[in-house]
Parts: sequence; structure tokens; C-alpha cells
Amino acid sequence: MVRAGIVGCGNIGKVHAEVLKNMKHVQIQAFVDKNLDNALKFAKIYGGDNTGCYSSLSDMLSTEEIDVLHICTPHYLHVPMAKEALARKIHVFMEKPPAISREEFFSLKEAKKQSGKEVGICFQNRYNKTTEKIYDNLKNRTLGNTKGARAFLTWNRQAEYYEESGWRGKKSTEGGGVLINQAIHTLDLLTYFFGKAEQVEVSMQNHHLKNVIEVEDTIEAYITFSSGNVCFYATNAYTEDAPVLLEIVCENGKIRMEGERLEITEDNGTKIVYDFTKKSDGKAKNIGEIPTRLVFRISMTV
Repeated sequence: MVRAGIVGCGNIGKVHAEVLKNMKHVQIQAFVDKNLDNALKFAKIYGGDNTGCYSSLSDMLSTEEIDVLHICTPHYLHVPMAKEALARKIHVFMEKPPAISREEFFSLKEAKKQSGKEVGICFQNRYNKTTEKIYDNLKNRTLGNTKGARAFLTWNRQAEYYEESGWRGKKSTEGGGVLINQAIHTLDLLTYFFGKAEQVEVSMQNHHLKNVIEVEDTIEAYITFSSGNVCFYATNAYTEDAPVLLEIVCENGKIRMEGERLEITEDNGTKIVYDFTKKSDGKAKNIGEIPTRLVFRISMTV
């Protein structure tokens, strides 16, 4: 039985708790939140008779015996909390980002090395059906080698989103803006598909929330990979949350993902469309496959 603890009993913590509760051989041993009432509410819904509730991570780690800590707190707490757990020989599974500075990231790597335990980062978009289909096509070179790509994330975040949190929009606590928070998943997919970047040219701006946030709301980058160049654009200044667009150009065709819709087009005109928003009994013209929508999946090894 894997004994898990969750620190941060908010919206993201709820997602982790719901998944863990339905996993065989996993027991949620403890909840931690600076507001103890939040931890108590989580324990009532997701815990058992012996689930511990704490307002201090240190108190929980000193009292409970757990195998893995799920970190669902604001960005600036990720590394300090991870290092505290690793020092006690406890595995860590944390929300993105893994760190808010290079110094923090390397200190986390060192703490992991010294502990001999694992650190996992929650990049759940790698397990989306669209991602799996793209990865398989690239791996099998269905359309030949890659030549390049473009990626666009155009979302909307207003002042209230930052002001009500108490930590978003501040360099010292969020670590950055749209890149480290919203667009990090799309950037992760690019590294998943293309590998390690060789060179990056980037510009950042704060267009629509001047005097409200300290960080960027818009980023534009030209990223050079060994397997092609990528044009990357992300903003929180759009009028609404639009589906993420990712298009990959290959030698013999292109792959286009927009939200949960995927098009694979060969140069000879052949097109296969996958619409993962539809149920398995849905009807759509030119749909090659219509599986049931995947809502969320976490893969964790301890």
C-alpha cells in the first residue's frame, strides 16, 4: 500500500485527491493546508477514519509515515516543500512548475540526488489522446522527419485572477507570468516531441495588466531544435480562452492539433481527423476514430 500525503487543499489538490482515492493500493494518509478547515474538509471527503489533518507541513512530516508527498501549493512553495520531504526520504509528486528560478531547480536536483528518491512533475497533457496520437506518428515517422512547428496559446486572465490569489502576478511568488503558469504545458509538449532546445530567441510584454502584475502576459519565442525550428506564442490578453493550437510540419505532410481535435494531412491530400470531444457513438464526417474523451490521468511510479 502506497501512503500519500497532500499539501495544498485547493482546486488542484482536489484533482489529486479524487484520482488517488480511486487508485488501488493507494491510501491518503494526511492532508495539509495553512487553513486547517480546508484540510478537514478534504479528509471528510477523500480520507479515512485515521487520516491526519495539519496546518503545517513540518508537523505532518514529523508525525505521519508517508511514501509520497503531493505538492499542490503556489509556485514559490514547490521547491522548499519538496526539499523538506526529500530530506526525510519521501518521494515527491508536484504540480508545475518544478521551480521558479535556475538556482531553485538545481538545488532541487541536488536534493533529489542526495535523497535517492524520485521527483515527479505533473505535466498531464502528455497523456492526452491527442498527444499520444501525435507522439506515435512522430515516433513512427508516418509523415517523414519533422521540419518545424508553430504553437499558439491565446487565453484570458483578468486582474481579479491575480489579485484574489495573493501570489499570482508577483515575480517572487509566481516566478513569471503566462510562460511559467499557463503556457508551460504547451512548451513541455514541444520538448516532448522535439527534444532539448538548442537556442531560443524570446521577447516578453505586459500588454493589458500594467500596474496590476509584475510579470509578462505575453511571450513570443523562436526556438531552435535539432529536428526543426518552432514559432511559439502565448498570451493571457486575448478576449477569451481559445483552444491551444499546435501544428507540426513534416517532410510528407503536417499534423494539426486544436484543442481536442487532431488532423493528420499527407501531401497527397489524404486527411485523417480525430475528434476526441465526441463520444464513441457520435457521428462525424471524415472522422477516423472517435474514442471516449479522456478527462485526466496521472502516471506515477514510486
